[in-house]
Amino acid sequence: MKNSAGFSFIEVLVALVILASGILGAVAMQTTAKKGSFDAMQRSMASALAQDIIERMRNNDIDQLANYAGTYGAGNFAQGNNCDTPANLCSPVNIRIRDQYEWEQKLIGSDTKSGNVNAGGLSSASGCINHNNNAVTVVVSWEGRTEVADGADAGIGAVSSNCGTASGTRRQVIIQAFIF
Repeated sequence: MKNSAGFSFIEVLVALVILASGILGAVAMQTTAKKGSFDAMQRSMASALAQDIIERMRNNDIDQLANYAGTYGAGNFAQGNNCDTPANLCSPVNIRIRDQYEWEQKLIGSDTKSGNVNAGGLSSASGCINHNNNAVTVVVSWEGRTEVADGADAGIGAVSSNCGTASGTRRQVIIQAFIF
């Protein structure tokens, strides 16, 4: 009996080491899951933004489609006239100008109602719209948290490579649509 006096203490120490490594593994897994969830949220937001401008383009007159083409994200678009009252109806040009302004505000993350800047959640976001007949390509580009590869490398040529700042952290969502 005297030879087995410290045996239980060693068992407890081994069990504590195993328990501590298990807890550290669970914390690391939770951190990785949270990072993945954030990246997925950004991709989802970029996809929703691209779908938003495509729907805006579909809802406007087809003659305005080519005028949506351009680069967004630098705050270059003016708000336009307030023509959404029954006494002052919007023309297709007014609708396009309002669409461009509102989409750019969503893209750069400015909430004009609350004055909250970066409410959008995409860092250094920019958008590019290309128009070819009735085929439209919308690219939403933003900066990710970690460097992996340039998002434009797997893109569709000049439209994606010229959208956003080239870097290993650039992420892109590219949506193509046919509007008629």
